Amino acid sequence: MQSSQILQKCIALLQNNATSILKLKQIHAYSINHGILLTNPDMGKHLIYTLISLDMLYARKVFSLLRNPPNVFIWNTMIRGYAESDETPFPVIQLYREMQTLCIEPDSHTYPFVFKGLNKLLDVKLGEMMHCVVLKNGFERLVFVKNCLLHFYAACGRVETAYKVFESMPERDVVGWNSVINGFAMNGRPNEALTLYREMSLTGVDPDSFTIVSLLSACTELGALALGRRVHVYILKAGWSENLQANNGLLDLYAKCGSISETKKVFDEIKGKNVVSWTSLIVGLAVNGFGKEALDHFMEMEKQEIVPVEITFVGVLYACSHCGMVNEGFDYFQKMQEKYGIKPRIEHYGCMVDLLCRSGKIEEAYNYIKKMPLLPNAVIWRTLLGACTVHGNVTLGEIARAQISKLEPRESGDYVLLSNLYASEQRWSDVHQLRRTMLKQGVKKIPGFSLVELGNRFYEFVMGDRSHPQAEQIYEKLMEITKKLRLEGYVPRTEYVLADIDEEEKEHALSYHSEKIAVAFMLLNTSPGTPIRIMKNLRVCADCHLAFKLISKVYDREIVVRDRSRFHHFKNGMCSCKDYW
Repeated sequence: MQSSQILQKCIALLQNNATSILKLKQIHAYSINHGILLTNPDMGKHLIYTLISLDMLYARKVFSLLRNPPNVFIWNTMIRGYAESDETPFPVIQLYREMQTLCIEPDSHTYPFVFKGLNKLLDVKLGEMMHCVVLKNGFERLVFVKNCLLHFYAACGRVETAYKVFESMPERDVVGWNSVINGFAMNGRPNEALTLYREMSLTGVDPDSFTIVSLLSACTELGALALGRRVHVYILKAGWSENLQANNGLLDLYAKCGSISETKKVFDEIKGKNVVSWTSLIVGLAVNGFGKEALDHFMEMEKQEIVPVEITFVGVLYACSHCGMVNEGFDYFQKMQEKYGIKPRIEHYGCMVDLLCRSGKIEEAYNYIKKMPLLPNAVIWRTLLGACTVHGNVTLGEIARAQISKLEPRESGDYVLLSNLYASEQRWSDVHQLRRTMLKQGVKKIPGFSLVELGNRFYEFVMGDRSHPQAEQIYEKLMEITKKLRLEGYVPRTEYVLADIDEEEKEHALSYHSEKIAVAFMLLNTSPGTPIRIMKNLRVCADCHLAFKLISKVYDREIVVRDRSRFHHFKNGMCSCKDYW
């Protein structure tokens, strides 16, 4: 058999039979034994093309034997292999620079693969340099190259730059729309994401499942449950009811909007649940205050031999923390390492500190922080400071605040926590000194607000808000609520108003918290029995927590409050947190 025939036979074997690295090596050995040189560029090209999905180290060895191949296809294949592999993407840039050194001209396929690698590096400066090269070489006019640029800037958080690239595109396909919509959704700009989707609909471009996942992400960020339900209906009509990504997005939406019944329904209907599905349910149940249920599902997950990942254990530890299950939390933390070989990340240590703090073990939490193998971040110190405020530990509170000031010196919430700690101890001179420091450093307190969704619109309220057209009726409703609650034994928790004012002023201040105004507004504008959902940017106060339990009983309403750290489900005079929060 002639060498050309042997070569063609080996190439055919690679294309049809090299389904594993073992089979590929057998074909490679066969070619060498039959006289095909290790440096043969045709054999090398097909070997590398097959190898990039099997073994990048082997692919690199074959590539190095080809002695600077002039074929741009081989270089593109190697760049693509590193860009799509789980290995470090640095070789992508190294290979591109080698091409330049050897005067091998990149083609239109080179740059999309290079940008795919840059997406992992998140190196904006390097990406901008590559953007300039693309412009210089005249490839930017190609839709798929522009899509890669768009995706790169969005992945790096440069959504404005991504949008400029998008605006400059004369032709926009669904990939481009998806990249810019997802860029805004993933970078805390959900309103813009939804606006772009509306624009996309008007241009006649049909959404695909990736568009839907981005839409669900935007709805989740906003807490737009009604809009999310409409997306769910669209998924069913479009025939994507078995699309796992879309279903996982729905799980996340319903869980983060506090609709646990819908979360469970979606989960039960998913065929072929993966670790993301289980994790979304476990984390969703945990943050909604159903910790015991979350742990039950984790055990069921283990029975079905679904291997948990890092974020699964964040949910498990969070569940333990919010249910006061200290010993169980430490057991799961140990199990995560010993059984599953998961190295704890800062989020896991944060859960452990939170676990100790919520159970009142402040000294233990401080000692745990000092012994952590990872450097504690501002979140961990802030958790300790918050616990010190609740339990009145000024000494450790000042230590925690000093550590935070080194990491995030201009975070207003930390000043407020320490100020509240001083106020709870009647140390008013320290409170005034802290406020003077805030003024001197230009730190402004973030005002608390509450959001509610009604009729596809969001309404925002702040403390003492009288800006709404229904303000008069809202405040009349508040007076009615207060009278009814007092008949149920409600006494305002004035001890939580940490200001140097008299009792009457304290009661007045408590009456007009933003979440109470939001509840009054929803009671006025929704029919009896309709659940009320409130999103709040700060932690719900103890007085509002008590009031909402009674309101849920008196008015026979389920009230779901999503504050900055968790959900509270108020129903029949009870809360899902069981007053452990």
